[in-house]
Amino acid sequence: MNDPTRPTLLIVDDAPENLFVLSELLQPLYRVLAANNGERGVQIATSDPRPDLILLDVMMPGMNGYQVLQALQADALSANIPVIFLTALSSPREEERGLGMGAVDYITKPITPAIVLARVRTQLQAKQARDWLQDQNATLEAEVARRMAENDLIQQVSIRALAHLAETRDPETGKHLARTQGYMALLADLLKDHPRFQPFLTPRCIHLLTRSTPMHDIGKVGIPDHILNNPGKLTATEWTIMQTHAKLGSDAIEMAERDIEKPLEFLTLAKEIAHWHHEKWDGSGYPDRLAGDAIPVAARLMAVVDVFDALISARVYKPAFSFDEARGIMAEQRGKHFDPDIVDTFLANFDAFVAIALQHRDDAVISA
Repeated sequence: MNDPTRPTLLIVDDAPENLFVLSELLQPLYRVLAANNGERGVQIATSDPRPDLILLDVMMPGMNGYQVLQALQADALSANIPVIFLTALSSPREEERGLGMGAVDYITKPITPAIVLARVRTQLQAKQARDWLQDQNATLEAEVARRMAENDLIQQVSIRALAHLAETRDPETGKHLARTQGYMALLADLLKDHPRFQPFLTPRCIHLLTRSTPMHDIGKVGIPDHILNNPGKLTATEWTIMQTHAKLGSDAIEMAERDIEKPLEFLTLAKEIAHWHHEKWDGSGYPDRLAGDAIPVAARLMAVVDVFDALISARVYKPAFSFDEARGIMAEQRGKHFDPDIVDTFLANFDAFVAIALQHRDDAVISA
């Protein structure tokens, strides 16, 4: 009976009488395929319908059983099909060799029908269990991947929501978030092989830096509107208050961090960016007047991309500079505001940063 729901067995044996005896024994319970040489056995095993179990003779002309097993294991289509050696080679050494090569069982001839049936049944049950477990693992992996993607999306949306909250207090920044993320991803990638930054700028770090970038100015939510949107020069008192947005931002992230069980890398970077991206290489920045390498790398990178975008954007207190004017100002601040190596890389690839600015252009950004 050719029932496709029954397990399929493949018998590979060069002796016709062995094929006949085994087929007569197994056909009442299983769908049986047969091959009278190793080459044909490999061909059948890698064709549809693929067998669930192979009974393989060892001593055959052409490809012997060991060679057939190696060929089956080398092909992805047949590598997971269990093989029982069924052979007249009865020495313990041969049995050890066969099992060592990966056969699941070793039956010696002449066969005992009940033993053959029992061992075939056992190996088919074992394969069924493995297949079920593999399916369960695949389902579990797919669910884990789905949840990770969902959590990743939630995290991105949450970051954006916080960043846009800050943007609502400073509406003229427009697509500033998208541009600075693009700048950061590019600048970090360009510097990843630089001897000074290579240990820090791993692929994962670059990913986290890019993700953290939108949170650099979330502290602006704590700055009064009359200061944040003042079109004129700020008084000394107002400027002091304006500078507090850096610490307000890092404090807000730190307070959120206390509510989770373990620190998140991207929050650590976000705190560094928010707190120190207004520090300057020469120590004249704020809030802590850090200088040189004392400023975290993440904040030094953010300083370059943030200032560039501020220069080419119109704000309540200034018009937008042209790209050429912005480039000149950035170059003039080498070793003053900016880490020399970082701004050198920025300037050497200036056109690529301009392309990002134009890609995410809004009314606040002008062309060259």
